[in-house]
Amino acid sequence: MSAETTPPGAAGEGSAGGRRPDPTLPPAVRRAAVWSAAVILFLAVAGFLVFAFVQLRAATVPLVLALLATALLQPVMPWLVARGLGRAMAAGLTCAVLVIAVFAVLAVLTNSLVHSAPQIADSLRHAGDQVASWLGPLGEKIRYALSQSAGSGSSLVSTLANGVISGLGFATEVITGGVLALALVFFFLRDGHRSGDLVHSVLPPARAGTVIDCGEKAFAAMAGFMRGTTLIALIDATFITIGLLLLGVPGAPGLGALVFMGAFIPFIGAFLSGTVAVLVALADGGLSTALWTLGVVLAVQMIEGNVLQPVIQSRTVELHPATIMIAVVAGSGVAGILGALLAVPVSAAGLGVISVLRDRASAAASEGAGG
Repeated sequence: MSAETTPPGAAGEGSAGGRRPDPTLPPAVRRAAVWSAAVILFLAVAGFLVFAFVQLRAATVPLVLALLATALLQPVMPWLVARGLGRAMAAGLTCAVLVIAVFAVLAVLTNSLVHSAPQIADSLRHAGDQVASWLGPLGEKIRYALSQSAGSGSSLVSTLANGVISGLGFATEVITGGVLALALVFFFLRDGHRSGDLVHSVLPPARAGTVIDCGEKAFAAMAGFMRGTTLIALIDATFITIGLLLLGVPGAPGLGALVFMGAFIPFIGAFLSGTVAVLVALADGGLSTALWTLGVVLAVQMIEGNVLQPVIQSRTVELHPATIMIAVVAGSGVAGILGALLAVPVSAAGLGVISVLRDRASAAASEGAGG
């Protein structure tokens, strides 16, 4: 009797665990839904982290700058300690040298830009007039729009007043951030060798090893970027300045300073500084000088891309050029020039962390398959 009252297929359901896959959605759609949810969750977390970074920039920006400076100066510490200095004394001496070097570089760059700025500004204005004359009616419209962009006297005074107030606030923020970053550099240099012990004291052994490997990989990526980019920027600025001096382009030292600073923003910085140099050459020496200047800039950039980048940075920063461009544009959109400067080293550090996690996951999967 019980066999007669049993619904057809009930035995098959029981043998399958009492559940049957929902036929409403195909398996491919369900997998796509799961992946979509994972991607949305990842983007939400990443967006929250970026938002928190920007909102807490008074602390996060000095922290990142301190990490970059520490990555650049870390090799000095073993050399000083090996000569009998304590870690505190070695870190203090390194920070003092860093302050002197930064002020010296800023003084040289500022002096070059201040003395060259009037020549560069006049040349850019003449170059703009020439380009506008070549464009015909469109150039006249652009020139008229630019001439009308200046406000009236009252609005100009208001703009200047607001600029002074915001400038004072920005200067205060820069000084505070600089002091905090310098203090962090000192502590990172002095106590950086204890970071592994700190991680082991907080996390279980297996997790601690993963965190330490991720930190070392990220730190190595930032160190490679800082050392390589600084050396490449110095080489680019030196050779382009020599070329501009030989061509008689006015404001060559200031243009070289722009090239040096622009080299820390991949692709965009080199393009903008090179464009300024070509426009100055166009205004001062005509089309032939501008073409020679363009040749010098392109030659230096080709040597950088094909020789200096592979030899100096090697594979320390494993980022595709397209990834670098996207990171720079995204960083500039989030935090302006500072975001563009920090985008590539932060992306390189993130890629280093991902590579460590991927290798550990692959090793765990291999061990599980072997077991």
